Amino acid sequence: MKAWVVGEPGPMASGPLALVERDVPEPGPDEVLVRVEACGVCRTDLHLAEGDLQPRRPLTTPGHQAVGRVVGTGQRVGVAWLRSTCGKCRYCARGMENLCPHSSYTGWDADGGFAEYLTAPADYVYALPDDVPAERLAPLLCAGIIGYRALARCDLPAGGRLGIYGFGASAHLTAQAAIAQGATVHAVTRSAASRALALELGAASAGDRPPEPLDSAILFAPVGDLVPPALEALDRGGTLAIAGIHLTDVPVLNYDRHLFQERTLRSVTANTRADGRAYLELALAHPPRVKIAPYAFDTAAQALTDLANDQVNGAAVLVIR
Repeated sequence: MKAWVVGEPGPMASGPLALVERDVPEPGPDEVLVRVEACGVCRTDLHLAEGDLQPRRPLTTPGHQAVGRVVGTGQRVGVAWLRSTCGKCRYCARGMENLCPHSSYTGWDADGGFAEYLTAPADYVYALPDDVPAERLAPLLCAGIIGYRALARCDLPAGGRLGIYGFGASAHLTAQAAIAQGATVHAVTRSAASRALALELGAASAGDRPPEPLDSAILFAPVGDLVPPALEALDRGGTLAIAGIHLTDVPVLNYDRHLFQERTLRSVTANTRADGRAYLELALAHPPRVKIAPYAFDTAAQALTDLANDQVNGAAVLVIR
């Protein structure tokens, strides 16, 4: 089979991603072999390729938004970021398996979906419908699920004002979920195309800063310099949730301007399977508009380069079969 691997991590211009031929993997006990149809391209994949996220193994295949068919049964499934947990620690016991110290992740601890086949534990894949194109399902598996958890973590009140910083794959799905709940959404992004998309999807504003105090905010852009202004834009009692796995250093905060009046700063760490099931049930019952930027499988490096240069409007997806 063909697979993309991360060789020497570095800027995309240095060519960290290589297309290789490998044997089709053998599933282990309690695993399934999945023939991949499409795989979403996530900023986490870019962090891995460029070295912001340190590789845990050599020549790893990225990709954790894979849609495909189980070999032998033909069942359509999705393979997402969370690959396994121990099921025994205190975090797993209290329903917080996303914090399991023994958790493993698709496309980081094990080869992911930038390949024609991958394996995954059967208990960690999601059943998906046959009648929806694979490229439209793929972004739901991370962009959608992580956005869903971030929306919960930011404590958005009913009818509240939500700021979304960065407007890529996850943000454009999260904005739709928030608007459907009755929220007023303000998108903060530099990209003219992203601003247009945000307004098209129902955002009340899209620009350099929100025009009114916010009840809640989510930071999707991996830029620590945005944390102080995002906190300062919060109303009293507001919450900022940082949704990414990687963030550049946060500048010094001023207590009065950024945290006083019971403003809250929170991180978002992966997701639980319960998050995944809840979001997919919601998204399949009430399908969001998924803005797709399709890429042929052989152009995965270009997809990551475009993502690095903020040239992807919506969700990039590798179409494999």
